[in-house]
Amino acid sequence: MGKYFGTDGFRGEANVNLTADHAFQVGRFLGWYYGECKRRKGDNSPARIVIGKDTRRSSYMFEYSLVSGLTASGADAYLLHVTPTPSVAYVTRVDEFDCGIMISASHNPYYDNGIKLINAAGEKMEEETISLVEGYLDGSFTAFGETWTELPYASGESIGCTVDYVAGRNRYIGYLISLGLYSFKGKKVALDCANGAAWNVAKAVFDALGATTHTINAAPNGININDNAGSTHIEGLQKYVVEHGMDVGFAYDGDADRCLCVDEKGGLLSGDHILYICGEYMKAHGELDNNCVVTTVMSNFGLYKAFDEAGTGYAKTAVGDKYVYEYMVKNGCRLGGEQSGHIIFSKYATTGDGLLTSLKMMEVMLAQKKPMSELAAPVTIYPQVLVNVRVRDKAAAQADPDVQKAVEAATAALGESGRILVRESGTEPLIRVMAEAVTQEECQKQVDSIVDVIKAKGHAVV
Repeated sequence: MGKYFGTDGFRGEANVNLTADHAFQVGRFLGWYYGECKRRKGDNSPARIVIGKDTRRSSYMFEYSLVSGLTASGADAYLLHVTPTPSVAYVTRVDEFDCGIMISASHNPYYDNGIKLINAAGEKMEEETISLVEGYLDGSFTAFGETWTELPYASGESIGCTVDYVAGRNRYIGYLISLGLYSFKGKKVALDCANGAAWNVAKAVFDALGATTHTINAAPNGININDNAGSTHIEGLQKYVVEHGMDVGFAYDGDADRCLCVDEKGGLLSGDHILYICGEYMKAHGELDNNCVVTTVMSNFGLYKAFDEAGTGYAKTAVGDKYVYEYMVKNGCRLGGEQSGHIIFSKYATTGDGLLTSLKMMEVMLAQKKPMSELAAPVTIYPQVLVNVRVRDKAAAQADPDVQKAVEAATAALGESGRILVRESGTEPLIRVMAEAVTQEECQKQVDSIVDVIKAKGHAVV
């Protein structure tokens, strides 16, 4: 991780620690850099960069700032407008853009925002390029054998232009519809759009496939994104599914790269349930290459027990769909994801895609002719306690010998009936202490034993 860009882009409170000037400078660099890459290969055409955004009020400000920077550096900016993050990845890849930009802070409140960078293959941007962006933001970087402190402005006919590219978003919608193998006719489906990027896409896809589609939280006003809505506030969808007799419900986050599911009884199906349901279905149909589902260290102990009983292999990566995808590409895996609902189907997408995930879940339900509650039944989720401790220095807290001894003691106490995970947050000055065990009380006891040591050694910010 760099100074500005974490595991999921440059994120912060709008115009506090992520400003319009930051966005302008990011645009300036990307427009120049990709144009320069082309020129050095003998191609004098302008860089082509596509931009999407979610529904936050500040997304418009950042969009205009990025466009100003891009066009000032000679790049052409193509605007998808409000659209899910995975659509930007899809369009960048299939329409051969030099890179893509998504303006979103995902599941965060409206006053936060972020800039996510996507490479020409539709994947998260390489660290090498991000380090150049950060160098430019700090006043100096080295590229093409030179050290740069200033970038040239385009002039005359070399100044970039802006293109309305809503057609790209429509192409993404068409792509999702094309992946529907079964008619959804006769199925009542509830969609929680989080007042975010899915609000004008999700219903169109489900309607086209024949579902009786009900939407909630699909009226964005710039400040209600993720506000008691979407995948981080699933209780509203759970209540709606039960009260309206729905067959299933799906909840997205602000930029729709996550999806959680609610079964017909109102039960929550996390990303772990989704990985199990889709993994077992793919294995049965010969589509689970290497018999491996890629998870992160945050997946529930119960998922691994269910996979073990089914004879399904799995791998564990660091937290972040970026790391899941990297492992999948390197090892030829077809399914991976996170407990939070970032699910990657590598045959169809290069990123987590909430809408695609909900379509694949519908496929399993319709093919198996079973309700979601029955499909999820083999997974028993263990109680989990997660405590975030704000610390002065994440690395120092992690490395403290007394903290490590406390972790070892808690791990030994749980044995094979649970587990302990202590890790640094990728985006905040936090140490996350998590325990899974047979009972909630045992989880809390072991987490407290570690947190108490972190505090006693003076690492915590009081």
